[in-house]
Amino acid sequence: MGQTLVYKILGSHLVEGKLAAGEQIGIRIDQTLTQDATGTTAFLLYELMWADPSDSRCKTELRAAKVKTDLSVSYVDHNMAGFGPENHNDHLYLQTIAAKCGVYHSRAGNGICHQVHLERFSKPGATLLGSDSHTPTAGGIGMLAIGAGGLDVAVAMAGGPFYLRCPKVLGVKLTGELNEWVAAKDVILKLLSILTTKGNVGWVVEYLGQGAERLSVPQRATITNMGAELGVTTSIFASDEQTRKFLAAQKREKDYQPLAADSDAEYDRVIEINLAELEPMSACPSSPDNVKPVREIAGLEIGQVVVGSCTNSSFADLMMVAKVLKGRRINNMVEFAIAPGSREVLNMLAQNGALADMISAGARILESGCGPCIGQGFSPANEVVSLRTFNRNFAGRSGTKGDKVYLVSPETAVASALTGRITDPRDLPELPGLKYPKIELPDEFAINDNMIEQPLSDEEAAKTEVLRGPTIVVPQPPAPLPQKLKGKVLIKCGEKITTDHIMPAGIFLKLRSNVPEYAKVVFDCFNEEGKPTFAERALQLKEKAIAGVIVAGESYGQGSSREHAALCPMYLGVRVVVAKSIERIHKANLINFCIVPIEFAEPADYDKIECGDELVIDNLLEAIKGSNKVKIINATSSFEFVGRLELSARDREILLSAGLLNYTRKKTNE
Repeated sequence: MGQTLVYKILGSHLVEGKLAAGEQIGIRIDQTLTQDATGTTAFLLYELMWADPSDSRCKTELRAAKVKTDLSVSYVDHNMAGFGPENHNDHLYLQTIAAKCGVYHSRAGNGICHQVHLERFSKPGATLLGSDSHTPTAGGIGMLAIGAGGLDVAVAMAGGPFYLRCPKVLGVKLTGELNEWVAAKDVILKLLSILTTKGNVGWVVEYLGQGAERLSVPQRATITNMGAELGVTTSIFASDEQTRKFLAAQKREKDYQPLAADSDAEYDRVIEINLAELEPMSACPSSPDNVKPVREIAGLEIGQVVVGSCTNSSFADLMMVAKVLKGRRINNMVEFAIAPGSREVLNMLAQNGALADMISAGARILESGCGPCIGQGFSPANEVVSLRTFNRNFAGRSGTKGDKVYLVSPETAVASALTGRITDPRDLPELPGLKYPKIELPDEFAINDNMIEQPLSDEEAAKTEVLRGPTIVVPQPPAPLPQKLKGKVLIKCGEKITTDHIMPAGIFLKLRSNVPEYAKVVFDCFNEEGKPTFAERALQLKEKAIAGVIVAGESYGQGSSREHAALCPMYLGVRVVVAKSIERIHKANLINFCIVPIEFAEPADYDKIECGDELVIDNLLEAIKGSNKVKIINATSSFEFVGRLELSARDREILLSAGLLNYTRKKTNE
């Protein structure tokens, strides 16, 4: 039996375990990426690996060795607006620690990490681990690219393997060809309508078929990027002639190699999608899997349109928008913005006149960065419908409470910007002289890497001073778990709680390098005016040596990879999460920061627990050592229930070692 492409790459990078679905494996990581919202913490934790925790100087004087990957890149793309010193302090730290550790550094303004990495560094057949959940974007070029928490990335930079459950492989067979005005975004929205955002942990999506062969690398990257919303480990396309053409246009043809699944490869499941049968789709508020055909919601008045994000900000996407806008004017009641994915794209739009066409049509040009996608500006007005070409529309993520965000393709976005209402772009030809603008990728991109700083020589790196401003605080490692845990339920959450719910971005994201400050807004969206906040209640328990407990429904921790959703609760004294199910990256982050992830053996037991209940686990350490179950007593209601401990042997060691940082130090010493 032949191999899938996923298993071929896993097999060539396997350092521990065996390739059997469900088994824990360790793989060698060739490349890493970090971005500024996660990178400061990742590099601080990387430095802590080489520090003696008993030395008081490690709180202010850290050191770090040169990274051991083939290539690591530190990007600045999330927090670029400087309202106060915090963001620029982080940028200077990231710039100087990258120089110290032999890491490439992409400066603010150079572009979104996933777009830039796809253009300048991605490599078919290689492995990439990134401290951002949309790292799978590089799967569009045949790379096995996985999102993870910053501490896992730090371990990979230090030369350690990345551990994961060997996945099942879902083959998505694409047939046919996309019709005019139907986009790659509609492919992934269709798949989200089938699979939803939950229940896909432990799977990888592998695209195949003649329909896949017809898609360009930017189209493929849109699909693999938003595949993160499925909750799968990653998504990947074969490396073929489309890949070679893209790399050649980026003057990187030397990185090309043909890679595909064997013709007789067997998949754990196969879904077939005929591209010719697809139509424009939209993810309606407030989840990426609340998908409807655009025709069903057409006519709804809108007030804002934003084209950009790591999902849809490629040269091809923005050229299509520019062609439609040329000689036209957006609706007077629509606020319209464009955020190019990289400086390369922005330069090319400026050089060929497309940028002027968009500006003349009334577009506002935003910086090449994440910006509105994470609530960093351009938030919609109250009660205004906002159309965005982004990947997430979680409630409040835009920076506006009660927002009404719809996720659409650039085709649907520009059509709606012209009419002032949600419009199926297939209806646009009614406008005089408008034809579908078929965009071909250029034979050569306008490459300019002068905002990517190269790694220094060892001698120059040794002389580099790492700049740590006063707003950068070294994270506090977790304390060991107790044998008998006495805890109190601090919050009872519902279904599909995202890391945005746990750790808000927007105006608070600038606090990410100062855990004591950032921790004050844990679960801020659930805080009630005039009542103690989650953080205040948690710290009160911590002072009394009572553990904080979080209770949640299905798919807890979906969305962003931000490890602060585990790091900040840990700082507040949270030691246990009990949920119906927990998403992959967040579960790993909980373990890394010594918070025990427990799942209800009987989901109905969730209904028998209330906020404020006292929970007791008599034999926590014994259960972690060798059991798949743990008995939990609800002392408030005299109710006893069983939780599942779905942990690998390594997960158990990490928890018993008081987190991944201590575990890594111990292994290094051994």
